[in-house]
Amino acid sequence: MVLWISAALAAIAFSLANTVRGETDRTSTVLDEVRGYYLATGAVDRAALELLWAVSYQGERKIKEGAAWVDYTFPSGVAHVELIPETAKLDVNSVPPDRLMRLVTALGVEPGPAMEITEGILARRGGAGGALSPSPAPSFPGHGASLQEVEELLSVRGITPEIFYGTYVPAQGNLGSGEPRLIRRSGLVECLSVFGSKGPVDANTADPAVLEAIGLTPDGIQLLLQQRRNAPLTPERLGQLAPMLGPAAQFLRLEGNSVVTIRATARVRLPNGQLSDMKRTVAAQVKYMPYGAYDPPVHILRWYDATWSN
Repeated sequence: MVLWISAALAAIAFSLANTVRGETDRTSTVLDEVRGYYLATGAVDRAALELLWAVSYQGERKIKEGAAWVDYTFPSGVAHVELIPETAKLDVNSVPPDRLMRLVTALGVEPGPAMEITEGILARRGGAGGALSPSPAPSFPGHGASLQEVEELLSVRGITPEIFYGTYVPAQGNLGSGEPRLIRRSGLVECLSVFGSKGPVDANTADPAVLEAIGLTPDGIQLLLQQRRNAPLTPERLGQLAPMLGPAAQFLRLEGNSVVTIRATARVRLPNGQLSDMKRTVAAQVKYMPYGAYDPPVHILRWYDATWSN
């Protein structure tokens, strides 16, 4: 009986130890996530100020001209910050129907559903006169009006969360060891904006689907992506690339616009000095006001507590 009682107590102690260890790990993970959130928030604030300084003090830029990202190292961790001007996206309220159709197709939508989505967006924004075909408008209620937020596209027939937010698709071709079997496919939210460009798009940060929408060939897109991975494009380098990119090169620009999306992904530093596996990403849509005319000159238009970053 004593042996059986001892065995039962040992089993109970073992189960309790496992439960305590699991709860400790879970609490540690939650703590790392909270710390990562505030670390990412601080990185967004720092990048927003350094972008402002770049305008105010041209000779003392903290962020290189044309840079699409910047890395920060803090005592409590590290943060990778992406700088995405809204000119990297197309203006959802004015993008031409043919360009919109190419964009939706570039996001992996079949031609039939892509036509339906394009017609729906044109009708939703009040552009019935710019329809691609005389097919009837979608059956959702409400009169046509300009979109105030890009999330309104979710009310358009045919636009699923996967098409809007993006998704993962199987990688094509023969995969080597260590290569990912799933790759990220962008969504409309990364290509369209109510503050987007009505003309040329930013060559350093525009999504490949946007580059295809403005008319770049697949070879031209790959060339541009390779060049901007090596280093941020400058006006001189973009001018040298233009003849190789074809006629669509006229629809490329650098930076511009006063609205920028700043997206930060942070990892906190553990007591042993290593970085946590927990990543936390936040983003802010920032508008820079004329310097000296507004206080503060940096306005947060949108804040995203939870967002995606590659």
